[in-house]
Formats: sequence, C-alpha cells, structure tokens
Amino acid sequence: MRGTRQGAIIGQVLAELSEFRSAQDIHGELRQRGERIGLATVYRHLQVLRQDGTVDAIQDQNGETLYRRCESSGHHHHVTCRSCGTSVEVEGPVIERWAEKVATEAGFTDIDHTMEIFGTCPACARRRD
Repeated sequence: MRGTRQGAIIGQVLAELSEFRSAQDIHGELRQRGERIGLATVYRHLQVLRQDGTVDAIQDQNGETLYRRCESSGHHHHVTCRSCGTSVEVEGPVIERWAEKVATEAGFTDIDHTMEIFGTCPACARRRD
C-alpha cells in the first residue's frame, strides 16, 4: 500500500505536519492540494503506517485519534499541549515497569499499552500570563 502514489502523497503531507492531526484534517489538506483521495483511503494508509511504526497515533481528550509522523523508532509516549497541539515525545521507564507489573499481577502476558498526557506547553502558559 505504501508504494502507491496515494501513499506517497499522504506520506508527504505527514512529513510537513508538525502537530498531531485527525484523519479528516489530513484528508482536508489533501483536498486543498487538489488531490482526489477518499477519506477511507486516508484511514487505511494511516493504519498501515501506524502498524509499521512510521506514524504515531494518540487519542485526544474527546476520543478522536490523531496522527503524526513518528520522530523516534522505539516505544515512547507523548506530552501534548491542549491549546496549540504541540507534542513532545518522552520516554517512560516508570510507566513501562508499572504496566508490566499490573499486567503480570493480573496474569497477563504479551502486553502492550498506550498513554496520552495532556497539559499546557511553556509557550501557551506564557501567553496566558
């Protein structure tokens, strides 16, 4: 799927976005550029890119999935600004140990997890003052 023209165009848009965006936003950006790619195609490509680790996905506070080109290859989490959408990738060894401990205590193996952290970035905090 990634070897297609549509996949290349979606990849180009993702490379130009610095913040997390919804599939609908990405689709809208494609339409503004004159690309005739359906929303279902955008979702399919984003899912493939997410599965292979090329794209990060988080859920915002309303439960909507947002996407962004992944900046690091290892497992990580994000701290995202509620105001401007700026997102920083962070390592979380304490979170990793906690998730493993909780799952093991419940008798689970082969675990995976997601965690989204939201707050106000320093720039937005300064603007509020």
